[in-house]
Amino acid sequence: MKTTQRGVTLVTGASSGIGLATARALRREGFRVFGTSRKRTGDNSDGITMLVCDVTDDASVQQAVHEVQSREGRIDLLVNNAGIGLLGGAEESSQEQVKALFDVNVFGVMRMTNAVLPMMRRQQIGRIINLSSVLGLIPAPYNALYAATKHAVEGYSESLDHEVRTQGIRVVLIEPGVTRTAFEENITRPDHPLPLYDRIRADAEKFMREIVDKGDAPEVVAEAVVRAANTPAPRRRYTAGKAAAQVRFVRRFLPESFVDKSLRKFNRLPA
Repeated sequence: MKTTQRGVTLVTGASSGIGLATARALRREGFRVFGTSRKRTGDNSDGITMLVCDVTDDASVQQAVHEVQSREGRIDLLVNNAGIGLLGGAEESSQEQVKALFDVNVFGVMRMTNAVLPMMRRQQIGRIINLSSVLGLIPAPYNALYAATKHAVEGYSESLDHEVRTQGIRVVLIEPGVTRTAFEENITRPDHPLPLYDRIRADAEKFMREIVDKGDAPEVVAEAVVRAANTPAPRRRYTAGKAAAQVRFVRRFLPESFVDKSLRKFNRLPA
């Protein structure tokens, strides 16, 4: 997508945090931006048109895509940003809670993608940018289920990119590190907590709050999205922020034993 040819963008989860920062950044770049949120909000003062869309609902997804198509006739860029977190021991969540997590973070991405692919194929051009995480690259104690969703998004996106590349469509991953967003709005607690994990879970939540407070601004992630949207020949994945780049380097090039030891030290776990 050349920088001289701005198109129509749809950003999910654009009411706050990374989604809002991304929508604003793309608007400044000259894109016509539509954002989504689960509840109705007014249009953003930055010129972002907000639509209601629940990514876990097929009809809601189809309606949002149809609305953009009816207004603009096309969608050139989809940014799949909507997502939720889950902090706790992997065994502390019911299967229903795990399914709900995957329904937003994985199947929501798939629903949105499947809804825009026919239009992009007709256009013979399009780009889909999926928000992953460094937790799609590395283990994440007490974030195991969230990390599992991001590992799934990584495998899905990379595979899909090979399938649709000859149709003029590219699929790109953005891998942020820890980002300063509203912690309480984005995290879910286990629905079947076990006393065994009470202290550990409390410590993990305290640690998460600490690193979120020191994390990258959402605008850092938005800048990575803009780079991925603008370049004519995108890379498969883009890290967002210095810490994310370091994690990717460590995971890719250093011995597994070193990675394991470093990860336990970072998460304040006994060796």
